[in-house]
Parts: sequence; C-alpha cells; structure tokens
Amino acid sequence: MDRRIFDDRHDAFRATVRTFLDREVAPHYERWEEDGVVSRDVWRAAGKQGLLGLAVPEEYGGGGTPDFRFGVVLAEEFARAGAAGFAAGLHNDIIGPYLTGLATEEQKRRWLPGFCSGETVTAIAMTEPGAGSDLQGIRTTAVDEGDHWLLNGSKTFISNGILADLVIVVARTTPEGGAKGLSLLVVERGTEGFERGRNLVKIGQKAQDTAELFFDDVRVPKENLLGELHGAFGHLMANLPQERLQIAVSAAAVAEHLVEITTRYVKEREAFGRPLARFQHIRFELAEMATECAVTRAFVDRCVEEHAEGRLDAAHASMAKWWATELQKRVADRCLQLHGGYGYMAEYPVARAFTDGRIQTIYGGTTEIMKEIIGRSLLA
Repeated sequence: MDRRIFDDRHDAFRATVRTFLDREVAPHYERWEEDGVVSRDVWRAAGKQGLLGLAVPEEYGGGGTPDFRFGVVLAEEFARAGAAGFAAGLHNDIIGPYLTGLATEEQKRRWLPGFCSGETVTAIAMTEPGAGSDLQGIRTTAVDEGDHWLLNGSKTFISNGILADLVIVVARTTPEGGAKGLSLLVVERGTEGFERGRNLVKIGQKAQDTAELFFDDVRVPKENLLGELHGAFGHLMANLPQERLQIAVSAAAVAEHLVEITTRYVKEREAFGRPLARFQHIRFELAEMATECAVTRAFVDRCVEEHAEGRLDAAHASMAKWWATELQKRVADRCLQLHGGYGYMAEYPVARAFTDGRIQTIYGGTTEIMKEIIGRSLLA
C-alpha cells in the first residue's frame, strides 16, 4: 500500500540522504566498524549537507522545520543502509529536542550552531552501572556550590560517549525527592574532572562509540543547567515518546529491508535443483513476515501522524517501540535462517542486521518497561 505521510519535500530529502549515504558513509563503514567509532569528518559532512539540526531554527544554523517526518526519512534510510553506527538520529531526534526546547537564548547561541554543523557531537547520560530504566536509582550527584555545581558519579552505555563534545547529564541535585530530585546539567569536552572510560566492545553497532563516563568533582557552571532545577524527570518524560517512536521507525524499516533482501536471495539460491522460493515453507515464511511488517508499518505511520499533530502519548509510543523492535528481532532471526550458512557470514547484510538490531528491544526502555507503561495506562 502507498504510504500517505510524506509529500514531495520528503521524497526529495530521501534522495539527498541516499546520495549522502552512498558517498560519505558506505565507502568508509567497514573501517569505522574496525575502529569502533565513526570519523568526525562524516559528522561535519552531514552538517554541511543539512542533515543535522533539522528542527533547529535557521537563526542558529538549523533546518528550521519541526516536521518530524524528515527525521523519519533519515532514520529509515540509515536503517536500510545498515549504518546504525552513525548516530545521527540520536543527535537530531533524541538530544535535539532538549536543546531546542529547554535551552536559554544564551545556551542556544552557544551550543546550537556547532550542533547543526557537526562540529559539536552530543550525547545524553542517563544510565548508570546500577540504574538503567529506573531513574529513581540514579546516584550521580550535583551539589550546589554557589557559582557552580560540583558533579560526581559515573555513567555507562553512553552512545557517542567517545566523540561527544557536549553531554547532557542526569544528576541528583537534591538528596530527597526521588525522581523529582533530578536535574539536567550540560558538561562540555575538556572540563576538568570529566573523564571517559573505555570504548565498550559490543556484539553489534560496532562503529557506534559507546563509553563509560566518569565525573570526579567536575565544576559545572550554573549557566549549564538545562531546563528547570529538579525538573529532569518531567523533561525526560516529555521527550521519551519521540525517542521511542524514532526507534520504532528504524525497527520497522530494518524489518522491511530484511524481508526485501531475503526475498531476492531465495529467488536466486537453489537447493535440490530448484530455487528456494519454490518451496512452500519458504513462501509461507515470507508471507508471514511481509504481513507482520505491513501491519506494523500502518501503526507506526499512524503514530508518526499523531506525533506530528502533538497527540502521541506515552502509551502508544511504547506500543510502537516494543512491537516494532520485537518484530525486527524476530524477522532478523528468521531471515538469517533462510540465508542458511551464508546468513552467518559477516559479509552478508543480514548478519550485521542480526547483531546490530539486538539492542533495539533494550535501549530507549526495554520491552518489559514498555509493557509496564502500557499496562499502567490501561489501569489508571
């Protein structure tokens, strides 16, 4: 079925993104996988091409369009290119809203031009060794020292952690108050006491630098408080639906792409003297996956429409996230199986998709947390 959420502007943008991926990403991706980090050059190239800061006002160097559908196009094309290691979606759709929605005028002028040009790579640091989805378990503290905050603690599994020039840190700014005692502090590269640990070795998304971060008596200027004091929990809850929708969009696109490449493969690969596609079991497998992808696409696109109109709630974003990512995981497994031994070879896209996609049901809120959010909404 034709998708109805895009117009000619989005189609033109999609062509631009594909050209960029072909020229600036595909030729270098294997090296980035080996290095465990993408080149800073590609961030600057993305900025020059206008792929960063799409929703940032033009006066700060951005694209000036709050239309989330451009982010959807970007996520889909990166997903289909197998370029999960270049975290442009994290930068644009997950961190961007914090800077555009919460920053003061002074902060916007200080941070957003570099954000849009690719000179400033960003990260958000929530997860700690002892606190994942449970924000109330955060132990990183920031003590008010008059003209600055004194930040102490550690974070882990931080995407863009090695390259990040600007890190939004979730810290406890009052000893009491549970989740309501948290604030967002922006820590800049080179700040004394801010150290990066090792670039974590993962089973997938190897080109995406993921690090441990350490804060030892870091003096964070008072002007680097982002949003309201003790208001981090509310800020996080307001932005999580878009983060989860962005992950769902990517998951649906990967699943669709895997079905496409697997369909081509079984048409060409022969067993017992005939193409695999001639076997009824293979056709049934493809039919089931294609149907699941089509149904998922319809729901995710509807969520995109709701979000564009400011109506997407946490429960439906959670539905999209858990359903689409679990579908991606299931489709990747089944498509790898249909590739046989070749599916286990790293040179085949299905193999990388299998390992790269496994994290999708974990970050941004695990499937179990998504179900908890949905369940609570039903019983409220």
